[in-house]
Amino acid sequence: MTPDRFSALLLALQSRPETTVAALADETGVSARTVIRDLNWLRDAGFPVLMRRGKYGGVFMLPGGTLDAARLTPHEREHLTLTGLDEEQRRRLGVEPVTGRALRKVAGSRPSEDLLPIGDLVVSDNRPWFGREPHGVTPAQLIGDLRRGVRLRVEYRRPGEPAARRTVDPYGLLAKGGRWYLVADESGKPRLLNLQRIAGWEPLRAVRRLRPGARLTTVAAELTSGWEDKGDLTFHLLIEDSQAARAERILGSRLSIVGSDGQGRTEGILRCRELEDVRQLLPFADTVTVTDPPEARRRIRKLAHQILNHYASAD
Repeated sequence: MTPDRFSALLLALQSRPETTVAALADETGVSARTVIRDLNWLRDAGFPVLMRRGKYGGVFMLPGGTLDAARLTPHEREHLTLTGLDEEQRRRLGVEPVTGRALRKVAGSRPSEDLLPIGDLVVSDNRPWFGREPHGVTPAQLIGDLRRGVRLRVEYRRPGEPAARRTVDPYGLLAKGGRWYLVADESGKPRLLNLQRIAGWEPLRAVRRLRPGARLTTVAAELTSGWEDKGDLTFHLLIEDSQAARAERILGSRLSIVGSDGQGRTEGILRCRELEDVRQLLPFADTVTVTDPPEARRRIRKLAHQILNHYASAD
């Protein structure tokens, strides 16, 4: 949500008792889907906005609620439109003081029904479990040069490889899974660069050259959807019932549960990109059995022998 659209939505909600998504879309010049997303963000952030679907639906302000944006500075209004970041991510980006001040200015009074503010009932933490404190370049260090809209020459280190200099056209930053990434084009192709692997960078005098029609949100979505491609290779599994929930938690959407075999085991199908992904099943030891394909059974048997021989030689 841009600062201008944020201001337009606030003005529309303040100036009339009720409105519709279609009317807000016409007023802000975006699609109804975009308006719904923006209104959901306002509501989830604790603003007293109510949406009702159906013939008699619409967009309302909760009774007694206000959205006071009059005292926001342009800088505060811009920072308030950052969505999806928790306090720790805002700290890493270097915007926590400004956004905190803006939220305090905009927060409305408690509705007359004496409902508890949503912001007091929800806490978010995007850090991964047992995640280490990030090292390397911080988003706060990089954001200044990104806002200048110039190309960057980045010194990037991949594990086990020497650092390489790469010239990129940056779209911006992505926070996902407790890590920060630079979203950029390199030779006209989209790339995700982990900030922890950036050893250094320098801004160039050339203006960034982005692909026509490409935006940060669409490019980031394209790249991350590629990460989560489950692949075409399927492993058929038998999982002990006591481990089924753990398997779903660890393997995520790659695992499809078929049902029980009636003997204390759960049938499942794991989708992967390559045969070597069978390594993901090693933490389950003998509580998960690969039944098909045969090459997956042979590979996991070989891996088990390698582990056994490794520890046998250590004694």
